[in-house]
Amino acid sequence: MRPLPDPPGSAGAPVPGSAPGAQPGGDLTTLGYEQARDELVDVVRRLETGSATLEESLALWERGEALARRCEEWLAGARARLEAAQEPAPAGEN
Repeated sequence: MRPLPDPPGSAGAPVPGSAPGAQPGGDLTTLGYEQARDELVDVVRRLETGSATLEESLALWERGEALARRCEEWLAGARARLEAAQEPAPAGEN
């Protein structure tokens, strides 16, 4: 089985105190699905506490949107791989 290709991503806004192992405000193309998802969960948790300033909340929101897009890219790539794997092989190939 081939590994998932790294889908295109985008950089997000810097967010202090992001999930461990993540690069806050870093290039999202380096994040795997699980890393992006874990950081997104952390961003949502921080927004839900309501303790961030307006500026921090906006930066968190922007980072969360970028992380959600990154997760969607990974899921779309996984879906495409599953669909390709389910396609019948051309005649004469097995």
